[in-house]
Amino acid sequence: MESSSILFEDKPREECGIFGIYGDASPRKITDCVYHGLYSLQHRGQESCGMAVNNEGEISVHKDLGRVSDVFDRKTIDGLGNGQIAIGHVRYGTTGANVRLNAQPLTVNHIKGSMALAHNGNLTNHGELRNRLELSGSIFQTTSDTEVIAYIITRERLSKTSIEEAVSAAMDHIAGAYSLLIMSPRKLMAVRDPFGFRPLCIGRLGDAWIFASESCALDGIGAEFVRDVEPGEIAVVDHEGLRSIRTHCGTQTVSHCVFEYIYFSRPDSVLDGVSVHTARQRAGAFLALEHPVQADVVIGVPDSGLDAALGYARQSGIPYGMGFIKNKYIGRTFIEPGQLNRENLVRIKLNPIAATVAGKRVVLIDDSIVRGTTSARIVKTLRDAGAGEVHMRVSAPPFINPCYYGTDISSRENLVAANNTVEETARIIGVDSLGYLSTGSVFMLNDRPVGGFCAACFTGKYPSPPAGAGRPDEREHAAGPEAEPQAVPPGCPL
Repeated sequence: MESSSILFEDKPREECGIFGIYGDASPRKITDCVYHGLYSLQHRGQESCGMAVNNEGEISVHKDLGRVSDVFDRKTIDGLGNGQIAIGHVRYGTTGANVRLNAQPLTVNHIKGSMALAHNGNLTNHGELRNRLELSGSIFQTTSDTEVIAYIITRERLSKTSIEEAVSAAMDHIAGAYSLLIMSPRKLMAVRDPFGFRPLCIGRLGDAWIFASESCALDGIGAEFVRDVEPGEIAVVDHEGLRSIRTHCGTQTVSHCVFEYIYFSRPDSVLDGVSVHTARQRAGAFLALEHPVQADVVIGVPDSGLDAALGYARQSGIPYGMGFIKNKYIGRTFIEPGQLNRENLVRIKLNPIAATVAGKRVVLIDDSIVRGTTSARIVKTLRDAGAGEVHMRVSAPPFINPCYYGTDISSRENLVAANNTVEETARIIGVDSLGYLSTGSVFMLNDRPVGGFCAACFTGKYPSPPAGAGRPDEREHAAGPEAEPQAVPPGCPL
């Protein structure tokens, strides 16, 4: 049976978000800064959250299942103290079950001190490393790959003169996607894997340094954006300020996850120099050029389909309309799937505005189709509201391959586009026509060259194929003739 979250979203889900601070953020307490930073990153993970605070070498931590507002209150935050270093985490787990033990930050005490760690991403050699560690006597408390990273760093720390040297050595062993925050008794480190799969940025608030998964979290506490952490970089902050270790920079081809721009990130974030809002509008404009249609109104599926819908409307000249009202007060455990029929569940979260769609030829813009179940229910609600025609346009190419870098798509089995043609998918979800963004246009969602994207979920071309992950045809399968970047479609204004 589908979970309620799948019923409501039917979207790929990303692993988590991280936030850290070092220094004096007066007059604000650093715990308050972390709390509000995590609130700004809540969209990246809603299963659990936590915060660790360094109080003169002693690490206090509080974490639990639930959203930020469920896990923390004034008493809990004040009880963590007000040290000079703190990190926080929001989690949706792709590796490891949704249990309290897997909540982060993860804390470790060893012979050379203590450490707290927060991780966004997914190791591709997690199983191999865990097996080796267990055979050497390591005992694991969680099922998360974050604990593997903590063990590797701790092992290296025993023979290294500093924590940053240990982290650099650990990077020689771990593979895949990882953006990390590591807090020691006197330092805060931000680490990004050499491919740069997951975002991580640096900010400043007074005398304090900030690290966050997205720039919107800096905005949320009034911090100034400084720059992005470079792929492969270890950024270290201590009493002497910020410094950088770039030993691993430039060792791999930059491969930012394209789904950060299409779906995961908030539209007000800027990732590696690219505005998410602008990238989504460009996707919509490309869609209008690649898949034009005669229609009366363009609407978007909230939230990440709205920017692309605006881009489609501007490029096509078809009026933009508000097609749905989204109920923002539904929690993840609002209702059990069996208590109401699934169509009513969709209506409770997304209700169409009949005045916008009744008797109209509607262009419906969404960011992706994964299983197709929720798309079909949304289309049905538009038909019930009186839409004469529904033409669906998707601001991403067909999702046909699993992801090994932190997106919750582990198999092609349930991917509707991997098992059906475009025409068959259109019939399954009940639309008059269906058009996907071309893979070539994906590589041009930024308006200037800033490095490469990982689009393996569309093309099957993995930057770093994990040993034994998936069948060879899953790793090598390409999305057809559009798999290579194409020229910018003529006339695109964005």
